[in-house]
Amino acid sequence: MCPMTPRTTPTLSPRSQRALWTACLFLLLVGFTAPNAHGQAALEVHAFDVEANESVSGAVVHLVNEGIGFESTRRTDDQGTAQWGGLSTAGAYSVFIEENDRFYEARVSDVELRADATRSVTLVLRPVAAYELDEVVVEGGRSVADVNRVNGEVSSSLSAASLEDLPVEGRNFTQSLYRLPNVTPSTGFFPEAPNVSINGANGLYTNYLIDGMDNNEQFLGGPQFDVPTGIVKDVTVLTSTYSAEYGRTGNGIFNVTTKSGSNQWTGEAFYLTRPGQPLDGEFGADTPTQRDLSGNTVKSGFQRQQGGFALGGPIVADQTFLHVSLEHTTDFKDNRLDAPGVQETVDGQNHLTYASARVDHRWNDQWRSTARLNANRVHIENQGGGLTGGVTFASAANTEERDGVHAALQNTYTGDNLVYESNVQYSWFNWDAGNPQNPNSPRVTVQDTSSSNIAFLGHPGFQFDSVENTFQVQQKLTYQLGSHTLKAGLDVLTSDHRLAGGGNPNGNYVVRLDAAQTEAFANATLSPSLTPSELPRALGVDPQALNVTNYSVELRPSTFGRRQNLIGLYVEDQFTPLPDLTVTTGLRYDYDSLTEGGGGADAADYNNLAPRLSLNYALDARTTLRGGYGIFYDKIVYAVTSDALESNSNDPAFKNDIRTLVEKGILPENTDVDEVTFNGTRSAQRDGAVGYLQRPSDVTPLSGGRRILNPNGYENPQTHQFSLGVQRQFGDAWLAYVDLIHTRSYDLFRIRELNTPDYPGDGDISAEELANADDPSDLVLDPDEVDDLRPVPGGRSITMTETEGEARYWAANFNLVKDRGGDWYSGRLSYTLSRLRNNTGDINFRAETANQYGDEWGPSVNDRRHVISTVGTVYPTDRLRVTLASLLQSGQPINWVPDASIFGTRDLNGDGREYGAQYVGNSDRWPGAERNSGRLPWSYRFDLSVQYGWSIGAGRVVARADVFNVLNTKNLSGFANNATQSNQIQVGPPGSDIEEKNAGPPRQFQFGLRYEF
Repeated sequence: MCPMTPRTTPTLSPRSQRALWTACLFLLLVGFTAPNAHGQAALEVHAFDVEANESVSGAVVHLVNEGIGFESTRRTDDQGTAQWGGLSTAGAYSVFIEENDRFYEARVSDVELRADATRSVTLVLRPVAAYELDEVVVEGGRSVADVNRVNGEVSSSLSAASLEDLPVEGRNFTQSLYRLPNVTPSTGFFPEAPNVSINGANGLYTNYLIDGMDNNEQFLGGPQFDVPTGIVKDVTVLTSTYSAEYGRTGNGIFNVTTKSGSNQWTGEAFYLTRPGQPLDGEFGADTPTQRDLSGNTVKSGFQRQQGGFALGGPIVADQTFLHVSLEHTTDFKDNRLDAPGVQETVDGQNHLTYASARVDHRWNDQWRSTARLNANRVHIENQGGGLTGGVTFASAANTEERDGVHAALQNTYTGDNLVYESNVQYSWFNWDAGNPQNPNSPRVTVQDTSSSNIAFLGHPGFQFDSVENTFQVQQKLTYQLGSHTLKAGLDVLTSDHRLAGGGNPNGNYVVRLDAAQTEAFANATLSPSLTPSELPRALGVDPQALNVTNYSVELRPSTFGRRQNLIGLYVEDQFTPLPDLTVTTGLRYDYDSLTEGGGGADAADYNNLAPRLSLNYALDARTTLRGGYGIFYDKIVYAVTSDALESNSNDPAFKNDIRTLVEKGILPENTDVDEVTFNGTRSAQRDGAVGYLQRPSDVTPLSGGRRILNPNGYENPQTHQFSLGVQRQFGDAWLAYVDLIHTRSYDLFRIRELNTPDYPGDGDISAEELANADDPSDLVLDPDEVDDLRPVPGGRSITMTETEGEARYWAANFNLVKDRGGDWYSGRLSYTLSRLRNNTGDINFRAETANQYGDEWGPSVNDRRHVISTVGTVYPTDRLRVTLASLLQSGQPINWVPDASIFGTRDLNGDGREYGAQYVGNSDRWPGAERNSGRLPWSYRFDLSVQYGWSIGAGRVVARADVFNVLNTKNLSGFANNATQSNQIQVGPPGSDIEEKNAGPPRQFQFGLRYEF
């Protein structure tokens, strides 16, 4: 074996270093100028007389947090309620009412709070006269109903203890989220797409938060900082009718509350490994079934080594606390280079590093401070070769880099009736999708005599290097006025985007070898790192003896971008007109500067008023009814604007094409051609008569598809959410809840073809026409004839994004949760019955034919009718715990596409588009087949975790083994997946046999050793 030439792991780039120093300086400067706090929360305590079945006013409620030295006492009001706002999420609280002449003591301990949320606790009081003392002794300190008595929010959480019990791959929190109700593994449209979906919607539209502040990759979507489970105190999913405080999504929210230090020093050091073969299962060498944490497929020989530590404790007791964490992962992977003249294994690595620090400080009884810093360095090597054999040589290798920094300060003042928060955050994120190993090299595609590709050498052929600089400021006020809790807030987020994009400025050459050269290539002893300049010598020919059949080059490599300004304002009133009824009314306003599109400020979307209403009625101390309605607005995904800049042109000829579309009434008559066009990237080519690596100057710009900014601007997508539910607490440890959810979404993103053919009919082949045809290929429309039907001749596609899509979602969700309490077991069961239909699925979704979106209504790509999720943990001894988690899902949809062997092509309507490598649902379908009309089979996955711990000194060592997909089930859907690799696109008529192009991961093992104290 001839291994790939070793590569030195890169250090932080100058750009990364500047961002990190900026974040640190930012924290220092602001930290010296203002008191601040972080991850604020609220607690609402209800005192309830179980004998009289009524609330108790005037009861003295004590709140104690020994971990941070906090104590407070308040009396319940006329509604039997005591409230605290502006509480720290650090440590755990005890809430109790002491024994008095009316009631025995009622207490609940270990109450943990999450950021930007109000937790409800009901203390069940037992009258002295009605109970004997031995009847009211509370084992473990619990006398509490955990039902939500505050609002109509539909949400679910995983605590740090729950995450520790779960089998989670690579300690990555996103690998645990699908254990929550209404969350499923997601099919995305690029490898790095978010791996989970809420309510079946596109994962790009989910909002990710850390301690209530932004953690979104602003260009496309998904989390910017992949939070390690080691710093997670709580992760909560908000799926419907949540507070007006939350915005910028019509889908759902994941909010992570981070760990903090306390008066006791705690910490961990861990090692985790995925050894791979021969322990792991497999489904065959030709089925790429495993993925790394970045979403890219890997071979069965994949291995992972991971280690890190965390430390938390007091800097000054009761005043200043520290929590730090550092984790690093190295993946070892290999590809197969299988080209004539060389068959070798090409080794590669992934490097993922995550660092976090949090400092909490209490200045006095009113002011507290916290500073948080998160940094990540993720480098994914694309080393050449392929999973089952490829012809990309190591000289064309590249590294995907996702590096970022978050620096946050969240400030809180707490008075008698007033809580004020002033929060600020800076983040920097650099996503380089393919940093080339040879940045100054041309790209050479080598073909044999039959025009088959036998080698790719040099540059990867593209550039995508995105940089985001984002500032966020939040100002929040909460005021207690009798039975009214009044809230008002301002949230401003501004992101500056810069993208270096386009093709290869060094030139791309297609070289077709003759018979002698093809034979020489096959018989040569080639190095896996063969470069373009070494090719002639390897073949034993003069460079100019090589036949260049095509040359292309990026004429305008450039860096461009826009600033996106997001402004949110909200007011909210939570009041209790009756002791058992809580009503929350709110109003939110959102503005997004990208809605201007190509229409200027007058075209922006200024009317995004979002009313919110929720009701919560307590039937008794342990049962509540809840419901709500609200309007929720999405932000504009920045890629909508970026794609319209990069794929645009201000060439005079193209501007004339736009004027033609205006004259024909396809674009508005007031379209400003200069506003909708932009000097984007520009590729050119030359066919033949090109010397090898000679870089000719007389090239012709390519006349491919173009995209313009929408002259009407964009509407922020909006969703109307309805929910109705019931919660019931059984005993002290069982909680059951049922929620009915309905959403109606409007103004969703999709693509409109402006230069669409004016077909005499609808442009589609019907099932009846196919059944009556002697030769199906005779029904296919000729592309040249179709081009003559376009408003602008020549066959060029001219598109723009419009916000006209719609979606409808229905769901019934049933949940049962068992806390461990003092028992030997715990668990949760969730069943979701749902249906999601839409007429668009992504920002790049197009109708099959001529913008006929009425024909596109169908199941979402992430639709499942049934999802059953269970997690059960047993604790046989103090040292041993065993968790079994299962996920059972009905099949995802299948889109049936034409068979080229029958029709001669997959482009049946002749518009030049067919299913390809960048599939997003835009292919022609089998005649008569509706969109996503088939179904893949059910998926079944069972995961197991076994942990055993023993004491050593002041701490203990925990050994664990995780087994994913214990039964080695071959699942064809129901796993995080890239649509281009999925089984959801099948060739043939509806009901055809399913071609297994992909499968969920086989059985995998993960082992770990952790020391904790």
